[in-house]
Amino acid sequence: MIQLEIRNKLFFIVFCFFTWISNSQTGFQFKNPDKNHQVVSFKKINNLIVIPLKINGKKLSFILDTGVNKTILFSLSANDSISLLNTRKMKLKGLGGGDSVDALISQKNTVEIKGIKTKNETIFVVLKDFFNLSGKMGTTIHGIIGYSLFKNFIVKINYKTNRLHFYNPKTFDYEKCKKCFSTDLRFYRKKPYINTKVVLDTVSGKTTDVKMLIDTGGSDAIWLLEKSKKNIVTPNRFFNDILGEGLSGTIYGNRSRIPTLILGDYRIKEPTCSFLDSLSTVNARKFTERNGSIGGGILSRFKIWIDYRNHKIVFKKNGSFKKGFNYNMSGLDVVYSGKELVRERAIQKFYNSYDVEVDKRSSISLVTRYEYRFKPSYKINKVVVNSPADKAGLKKDDKIIKINGKPAHELTMADILYKFQEKHGRKIKITIERNGERMTLQFRLEKKV
Repeated sequence: MIQLEIRNKLFFIVFCFFTWISNSQTGFQFKNPDKNHQVVSFKKINNLIVIPLKINGKKLSFILDTGVNKTILFSLSANDSISLLNTRKMKLKGLGGGDSVDALISQKNTVEIKGIKTKNETIFVVLKDFFNLSGKMGTTIHGIIGYSLFKNFIVKINYKTNRLHFYNPKTFDYEKCKKCFSTDLRFYRKKPYINTKVVLDTVSGKTTDVKMLIDTGGSDAIWLLEKSKKNIVTPNRFFNDILGEGLSGTIYGNRSRIPTLILGDYRIKEPTCSFLDSLSTVNARKFTERNGSIGGGILSRFKIWIDYRNHKIVFKKNGSFKKGFNYNMSGLDVVYSGKELVRERAIQKFYNSYDVEVDKRSSISLVTRYEYRFKPSYKINKVVVNSPADKAGLKKDDKIIKINGKPAHELTMADILYKFQEKHGRKIKITIERNGERMTLQFRLEKKV
């Protein structure tokens, strides 16, 4: 009996050891096992990180989002079709006030990023593109990825150089940095949180302890869950705004500012802050300790090391630290609506009667040529009630032709957003097409907070 018991215990220990080894080797790894560092370039769009990756050999673009614990795929057209393995149906629930959405779960997929690979990725496929991230960002976005890409590495995010650095936790040494702020990460459902402080009352200057999600997939600066603490309430100066889209619908909130966000010795003054009610955040509030999230509007002011293995995050301010916090003052939610064929005047050339190009001085005829090119098209997706754009008469689905005299097809989504954030009182003259009729409307940007 004693021998049998010892053997059973030994078998259990060996089984646990090999299970631990197996689990530690799952997920993303360096393609070259001798490598300890990999650099990956990204695009920064509205404070979000867009990375190139491959799923089962198909090139796609994903948002890197610490706020998700699943890899989610959407926005697939016929041209983007890929093979997915071992699929079955399920429901997904997220932020927003609506119901859960239909999805597929697919297992054992191969996902590759430059120098990094996994052959065992579980992917959730949203059957209908509720996010319309491609439309909102003006570039094709196929999905979002988070926990699985962070869990096996120390990841440095450099927002100034648009570079991600993936390090082997076993060989990485943190540089000595007196001006850095280092703090513990705490996880709930594979999402990273930090304990920090905010000042909500300018008069008293009293600090409030808060637990905040680190959310690289959020473009705003700060979100606070209203009434998650007694004093977390919308300030007197605010306006209701569209904050984004979740799996379960549009996310609305009260946009305002708070006096200070405190990260160690860093004091971030008057950041914009959105206060979310319980209707849009039912799922988020299941973690009762959570008070809000810190998004790209704050994170992009730092160089950041995110270390899931050792439950640690390090902040070091960059050149954007003291930039002001701006927001869309128009009340317009503009989306990319596809490409349209645009006629553009080409370079004028001079020809003789034999149709041979000649010097201007010996020319006998002038030919004006036009080229047809596919250019981006934009439309109004939503209009905030009582906003400057709403009062000017702009409506959902109006096609944007010009903004301040500039053809819309010559603008990027970032250009449009910048125009709506410039300064209080700036006149916006916008030409739109509605039901086949063109009209020009105008309004002034209004700083409400």
